[in-house]
Amino acid sequence: MNKTTIELNGLVFYAYHGALQAESELGQRFKVDVSLRLADGLDFKDDNTQVTVDYSRVYSTVESVFTESRFQLIERAAEAIASELLSQFKKIVEVRVRVDKPSVPVPCACDSFAVEVIQCR
Repeated sequence: MNKTTIELNGLVFYAYHGALQAESELGQRFKVDVSLRLADGLDFKDDNTQVTVDYSRVYSTVESVFTESRFQLIERAAEAIASELLSQFKKIVEVRVRVDKPSVPVPCACDSFAVEVIQCR
């Protein structure tokens, strides 16, 4: 049986998410990774794009949800992305969304703070 995962990695968006007033005013760059597990049994031997999901539509959905709303929590941003992808693409059975916040308002030496959300049908 075919088990297929599609990944969109390293998507970078400028957005205004965060709990602090300065984050909502100044904004910052975020990195988003999305992993989609497709329904079992899809057959790709005919090399037909109708069998899978349209990667560009997935990207547009992620971009729209992430940049057109304001979230205090990156956890909520990841949930919103996952929910919208499951709603729009019926061939997806599981979505994993990771949101990296590189510019954290915490006095620490680190690459980023991140959250990962997994939602299933």
